[in-house]
Amino acid sequence: MKRAFAIADRAALPALALMAALNLLFLVSFVVVALMATGKAHAAEAAACTGTDLLASLKQSDPALFDQIRAEADATPNGKGLLWKIEKKGEAPSFLFGTMHMTDPRVVALTPAARQAFDAAGTVVIETTDILDPNGMMAAILRDPELTMFTDDTTLTSLLSPQDTELVREALDKRGIPLASVAKMKPWMLSAMVALPACEMARKAGGAPMLDIKLAEDARAAGKSLEGLETIADQLGAMASLPMAFHMEGLVETLKLGDRIDDVIETMILLYGRGETGMIWPLFHAVLPGGEGDQGYADFEETMVTARNRLMAERAAPILAGGNVFIAVGALHLPGSEGLVELLRQRGYVMTAVN
Repeated sequence: MKRAFAIADRAALPALALMAALNLLFLVSFVVVALMATGKAHAAEAAACTGTDLLASLKQSDPALFDQIRAEADATPNGKGLLWKIEKKGEAPSFLFGTMHMTDPRVVALTPAARQAFDAAGTVVIETTDILDPNGMMAAILRDPELTMFTDDTTLTSLLSPQDTELVREALDKRGIPLASVAKMKPWMLSAMVALPACEMARKAGGAPMLDIKLAEDARAAGKSLEGLETIADQLGAMASLPMAFHMEGLVETLKLGDRIDDVIETMILLYGRGETGMIWPLFHAVLPGGEGDQGYADFEETMVTARNRLMAERAAPILAGGNVFIAVGALHLPGSEGLVELLRQRGYVMTAVN
C-alpha cells in the first residue's frame, strides 16, 4: 500500500520515537533547564498552538490505512481508558491514571472521575519525585555528567556530517539557541528541547506546570503522602543506554520535521483526550514503512517503555499493599500486553477501566 501520509518518511522514525517519548517525565522537565542554560527567555513569546489532527486528515486521504491503524489499536490490550481501578482482596481499592507530561489546558484538566479518585486517595505516586527538587535534580546530573554531556573531546558537530551540522545550526538559530552553547550536550537532551511546539515551550517558560507536577503539588498541599517509582538516575541511565547513532539520527530527523512536530503533538493530545492510548504506537508503526522491524526503534521501545513498565510494576506493588493509592504515570505505559495495566493484573489485581 502506498503510504501518502504527511509524515510517512522512513527516516523520520527516530524523531517520532522521540515524540512518543514526551510521555517520559524527565525529558520535558529538562526543556526549561536547557532553555535557562541558553540564556534565552521564551516566556514572552505568546505563541499560538497551530497543530492539526493527522488522523482526521488520514481518514480522508487514505481511509484504508486509517482502518488498519484503527484495527491494530482495537486489538491492543487495555488500549482504551486513562483511569483504571485497582482491586485485590484485603486491600482498599486504588487507581492507576495515565498522564501526558504537558501543560496544555486540555491535558491538565482532570475528568470528574479522575478528580474524585485523586481527592479520595491517601497516597499519590508519580514517576519520579526528583523533578520536584530542581537543586537535587541538578546535583544528580552533576554526579554523573557522562549521562547528559560529552566529557571528552566529542561534540555534537564532531558526530554530524557537514550537511547535517548546517541543518542543526539553522534549526537552532530559529529557536534562538546558538549551536556553540549546546555543543557538549548529549543529543537526546537537545532533542527534548526541540521536540515541543513553541506554544508548549512558552507555557513552560512562563511557569505553567505540567499535569504530573500539578498532581504532585496538589497532593502535598492536601497533606497526602507522595511517592515516586523511579529516580532521575534511572531515567537518565535508560535514555543514555541507547546507541549514540540512534540519538544523533533522532536529533537530525526531529529538526527536519519542523512544523510537523506541532501536528504530531496535537494528534497525541487529541488521542489522549479520548483515552485512546492504544492508538498512538499503531499510528507511528503504520505510517512508517518497516517501522516495527527497525532495531533502533525496538531497542527504544524496550528500554524506554517496556523495561520501565516492569520496574514500575515491581516498585508499585508494596505501595499498593497499603491501599487507597493514586498512581499517575505517562499514558503510554498503560496499554499493551506488557503495559502496566496487564502487569498489575498478572500480580493478582483486578483492573477495571473507569469512564
